Amino acid sequence: MNFSSKLIEDSVNAFASLPGIGKKTALRLTLHLLSMPPEISEGLCEPVLKMRKEIQFCATCNNISDTVVCSICSNTARDQSVICVVESIRDIMAIENTNQYRGLFHVLGGVISPIEGVGPGDLNIESLMDRVKAGTSKEIIMAISPTIDGDTTIFYLSKQLEAFDVKVTTLARGISFGGELEYADELTLGRSIAARRLYEE
Repeated sequence: MNFSSKLIEDSVNAFASLPGIGKKTALRLTLHLLSMPPEISEGLCEPVLKMRKEIQFCATCNNISDTVVCSICSNTARDQSVICVVESIRDIMAIENTNQYRGLFHVLGGVISPIEGVGPGDLNIESLMDRVKAGTSKEIIMAISPTIDGDTTIFYLSKQLEAFDVKVTTLARGISFGGELEYADELTLGRSIAARRLYEE
């Protein structure tokens, strides 16, 4: 892609560095901003710069926050006895969007992956143990992706939590609603059968 302006080229490259945006979309965005009044561009940049400078990570659960403690951890209406352990901040957003969970969270910042060189010391595991040691937690939900690394992480955490009087649970795994059995992989189908429960109308 040839550009008559180095400034335009730099702007296109900046947009294209974002996930899901290719060079054509980046050029379209750049030319659109160029056609708008300067204050529109400034209005877009200022919130992003402010966010990047002022955003914090919750001192309790490692979620993104505007303050030292996030709005979830500081909400006394939530169940303080349940902690849902997730890999990333995006997982919190996904679970919150279901409106089915009213407990607390803890962001690990990834999963244990020997191949990737990620060990327990690279994750926010110690701070999770500190929270459990406080004695207010009754249940720890492992909301971690069902992968080999995810299962390894769940196994490691469950072993660490054996020393505490807490119930360790995992998300139900099985056939998704609307899915067809013939297209389900053997592991998912097997787990669905093993985790079967009484039918409820």
